[in-house]
Amino acid sequence: MSLQFSNTTTKRGIIQTIERNLSFADGDISSNASTLAYFTADVNSAMDKALSLIIPASGTWQIDDSNQSDYPIITTNLIANQRDYAFTTDQSDTIILDIYRVFAKTSPTGVFEEIFPVDAQSGMGTDSFTNGLEATGVPYRYDKTSNAIFLDPVPSQNITNGLKIYINREFTSFVVGDTTKTPGFAGIFHEYLALRPSYQYAQRNSLKNERNLLDEMMKMEKAINAYYGQRDKDVRKVLSGKRILYI
Repeated sequence: MSLQFSNTTTKRGIIQTIERNLSFADGDISSNASTLAYFTADVNSAMDKALSLIIPASGTWQIDDSNQSDYPIITTNLIANQRDYAFTTDQSDTIILDIYRVFAKTSPTGVFEEIFPVDAQSGMGTDSFTNGLEATGVPYRYDKTSNAIFLDPVPSQNITNGLKIYINREFTSFVVGDTTKTPGFAGIFHEYLALRPSYQYAQRNSLKNERNLLDEMMKMEKAINAYYGQRDKDVRKVLSGKRILYI
């Protein structure tokens, strides 16, 4: 079942679960602005940890925060004679973590065609990135450096929304005033956002249930890995290795 950030009526909130985990009195966190801010920060840190578990386990199923109003696909204009395009945040100001695929339009009325990554620092057939000639044309490859992509060749014309990029991005964070907002991943694991802050508090304060909270947290981390590792069941599994099987 999904957990809201804070629900003082039903007590089915992340904050209320933390209160119970730590034997706080009802409202000790939710009714104290300073303490609530402290635990909100820890809940958001737990969200980051959950994301770090989910992404590598997800396979070809691209995870995204269900709180987002759009998909993890961004577009921007191609600018004539501009090679580099920086991407730090998406249209919702959410931090971009990874770039998965890049497509460029062949002309203002043309179609999107996928362009492919290369490593301009490898020195293997990538001189056009660095020789200063700035050859122009329709981009067919790109290099990722820092928070930007560098196109090759350099676009020869302006194309509105001519660059389309599939991304991975951070989950949206909670703020102190949140109540009904729920985490943007599978509801059966929302309790993780209470377990991790509870364990961290217990560890800092040498509480007796520190070990129990750690055990429960680690069990849920394993369950998260197992669950998201099985989501792309529509993808055919292929055996790989040195042995060749003849059927």
